[in-house]
Amino acid sequence: MSTTTSHTSEPDGPAEGAARPARLIQNESTTEIPVHLLFRDDPCPSPVPLKPAVVGRGQGTGEQPRLGRPADMTPRPVPRVDPGLVERPARVLPGAVGVLAGACGAAGCVAASWWAGVLPPLVLAALRLPAHAGAGLGPAQWAAYAGAGALGLFGFGGLARGRTGRAWVIGLFGRYRGTVRRSGLLWVNPLWLRRRVDVRLRHWRSEPVPAADRGGVALRTVVLVVWRVRDTARATLGVEDHERYLRECVEAALARVPLEMPGGTKGSTDAAAEALTRLVASETAPIGLEVFSVQPLRVEYAPEVAAAMHRRRIAALDAQHRASVLTSVVDSVEDTVTRLTTRGLVELDDYERKALVKDLTVAFCAGRGETGP
Repeated sequence: MSTTTSHTSEPDGPAEGAARPARLIQNESTTEIPVHLLFRDDPCPSPVPLKPAVVGRGQGTGEQPRLGRPADMTPRPVPRVDPGLVERPARVLPGAVGVLAGACGAAGCVAASWWAGVLPPLVLAALRLPAHAGAGLGPAQWAAYAGAGALGLFGFGGLARGRTGRAWVIGLFGRYRGTVRRSGLLWVNPLWLRRRVDVRLRHWRSEPVPAADRGGVALRTVVLVVWRVRDTARATLGVEDHERYLRECVEAALARVPLEMPGGTKGSTDAAAEALTRLVASETAPIGLEVFSVQPLRVEYAPEVAAAMHRRRIAALDAQHRASVLTSVVDSVEDTVTRLTTRGLVELDDYERKALVKDLTVAFCAGRGETGP
């Protein structure tokens, strides 16, 4: 007669009356869900209105609060100038008109001197004028002198030479009067203030300008900007110095567009150049500048990070070389073992196969190390 004894195993967990272990996170909180909600018989429960979730900082987790964009944040203002400040042609006359007026003024001065009788005999002989005993310099003679002199000065003083690729911005008493783009001999009102502007296609090669790559590493780059003045009125009167404004716009665009070191893909380089051109062109268009291209010519690491990035690049190349060598060795070992077993030259169990793979790997690695990459 056998007796069967049953042994009751003790539970692995703590006793029922034991205390609950302490929480690892002091601020831990758990929301209890009522059991009856998990087994509701209502097939179509009424929807529960949900409130917008508020993402805040989790207490005790070290998580930083997420910063959202304020609702009242306005977009960045676009630079604008006076809408009425638009280039328009100034009223000028051909240079022959100024020459004629100046000659008339000179002839009037000579006639007034002959009338007053103060012309020297040598001048009378050269001009073949009859001798005239004038009454001297009286009020009438002085008035004739003044009128003829003013006409001569006004005629000769307004003569100007216009050059191709250059323009004059004309102003009178602080008011814009127009722009002169004509070339040749012209007559411009001598009372107008003239400011010369170069309207030719120009290029500017910058000094090393701070930039950054996609990872935030500091770079130095030299850019070539091809541009010209399209609206002389806005470029001259709408901003204090349009060339300085262009340089600062290029620096601001380089701070917003990430660049890549030489050796990257051509598409990324072209995309960066197009983005720079688009940004600079949009910033300088309101002041009358036309930007055709902003092309980075030379990109290099900043001096403070150049040594560290050089070491990092060498380490990356070394790791890449090691990975390629290891891949080649593994492929060679696999091919050798597969050929030996498939052709029936050797019969290997698991232990012998592992030993053979180990020996072949060591041999191939040693051979690669002696012969080089």
